Amino acid sequence: MSWGTELWDQFENLEKHTQWGIDVLEKYIKFVKERTEIEISYAKQLRNLSKKYQPKKNSKEEEEYKYTSCKAFLATLNEMNDYAGQHEVVSENMTSQITAELTRFVQELKQERKSHFHDGRKAQQNIETFWKQLEASKRRFERDCKEADRAQQYFEKMDADINVTKADVEKARQQAQTRHQMAEDSKGEYSSILQKFNHEQREHYHTHIPNIFQKIQEMEERRIVRIGECMKTYAEVDRQVIPIIGKCLDGITKAAESIDQKNDSQLVIEAFKSGFEPPGDIDFEDFTQPMKRTVSESSLSNSRWDGKSEPKPGSKSKGKLWPFIKKNKLMSLLTSPHQPPPPPPASASPSAVPNGPQSPKQQKEPLSHRFNEFMTSKPKIHCFRSLKRGLSLKLGGGPEDFSNLPPEQRRKKLQQKVDELNKDIQKEMDQRDALTKMKDVYIKNPQMGDAASVDHKLAELGQNMEKLRLEAQKFEGWLAEVEGRLPVRTEQTRRQSGMYDTQNTSAVNNCAQDRESSPDGSYTEDQSQESEMKVPVTEFDDEFDDEEPLPTIGTCKALYTFEGQNEGTISVTEGEMLYVIEEDKGDGWTRIRRNEDEEGYVPTSYVEVYLDKNAKGAMTYI
Repeated sequence: MSWGTELWDQFENLEKHTQWGIDVLEKYIKFVKERTEIEISYAKQLRNLSKKYQPKKNSKEEEEYKYTSCKAFLATLNEMNDYAGQHEVVSENMTSQITAELTRFVQELKQERKSHFHDGRKAQQNIETFWKQLEASKRRFERDCKEADRAQQYFEKMDADINVTKADVEKARQQAQTRHQMAEDSKGEYSSILQKFNHEQREHYHTHIPNIFQKIQEMEERRIVRIGECMKTYAEVDRQVIPIIGKCLDGITKAAESIDQKNDSQLVIEAFKSGFEPPGDIDFEDFTQPMKRTVSESSLSNSRWDGKSEPKPGSKSKGKLWPFIKKNKLMSLLTSPHQPPPPPPASASPSAVPNGPQSPKQQKEPLSHRFNEFMTSKPKIHCFRSLKRGLSLKLGGGPEDFSNLPPEQRRKKLQQKVDELNKDIQKEMDQRDALTKMKDVYIKNPQMGDAASVDHKLAELGQNMEKLRLEAQKFEGWLAEVEGRLPVRTEQTRRQSGMYDTQNTSAVNNCAQDRESSPDGSYTEDQSQESEMKVPVTEFDDEFDDEEPLPTIGTCKALYTFEGQNEGTISVTEGEMLYVIEEDKGDGWTRIRRNEDEEGYVPTSYVEVYLDKNAKGAMTYI
């Protein structure tokens, strides 16, 4: 089966077919290129997806990845990144093994095809030239034969005519002989050219064209074989990455199997455990004697003093309001009047009757009394450390000793800080040891360096180590206090904190006790200590000036006239309508606003509040 013998007369069709074969190769190359672009795009999207959900460094989100489920998710993201890498490998291998190779092969194929068909056209032109020569000799032979025949007929006619002279007859005879000779010459030439043409035609159709068409057939068969090999390579490139992709999927499965719900539950306990005891039962409050009503100490405050001596009258019960104080009330506690609201006038208006509208929050009065007792057990002047702690909380930070955190969380933070300081100390010690060895080498071999040049660095390391040790001792003292090894903070530990400067040991102890008893971890001091505190007033002015105004959550009507003489309060007249911007938080005071520049606190029992039901956290007073 050969194209040369079977398709000897299909030169043009073979030319079209071989061009179609090259077009198929180029189409396949384009297909593979688009596949590689898809693989690259898919890998890029997978990498971006993995990067998008990676935890940000030094963020709260990074802390969440201590849970096994989050660790498994992180492992999944890493495996997906490797998975994307395999798609990039597929793209690279297809580009190098298929696209590049086929592109080079197509260029060679085009050159070879062009050469073969050039030879075929040359052979065609050659046989056509011989055919034209044959036709010309044939026509010339035919013409000479006709001329010779006419000359012979003329001679015979002249010879038969008696009236023609002998010279004319002889001339006609010579003319006829000349034409016969030319006919014989044309016949010989025609015969020779015919033999040559037949030879060239046999060579053309039995040798030259078969050889050219055979080469074209081999070229086309190589093209077919090559496209088949590329298709196999196409599949093999994918098959080579399947084991690695399988390992990526196995890694995802292994990560999913590593999820431990019990461990995560324990981590939640460690993360949010406060160390507080749950509140006990609330004692019954007798309302049968409204005028002599007193606040009974509930088990909430007594539960923390089980097995301990009863607190003295007038003293505060440590931590009895922790469950009720929220962190977002810290600034309200710092800025609201720290004194109990005055009772409403006995007969200021007809509504001044027991349980009348002048005491809309009468049901919350026992809790308010507790809060007022907490706020008024010490004078309202804050110590510098308390104010600084409150502002740091507002700005998103915290005190150095983490006293704003619950006991258990504070212990964890302190332990973490101690561990970090110990690591830093160990690093400094390693550097000191290395420099000491270097100094010894310099002393033994002065040509290697000056030993005195190391002394400055050693002294600097010693100072750093001393600072780190003092810092570690400070946090260890706080840690010991939290863990119960120390009953109270020592004088030396307080001096190391650097948060305040005082020589009065009793005043410092009072601040420490106030911090322990305050739900927000703030300090209060006696007025006698006011002169000892060094409070830079301007340090905090900007913080309060930049505070955004609170939104209006309702309106209120003044039931009585109130003269706001204390800092943070506002004067109102009976019957005046005002805006409520902060409801009673349990301390007996409501924050109101008259206009953009006038706002402050008034006793809740002096106003009748109408809160907007749509306002966030609003409660309607009856």
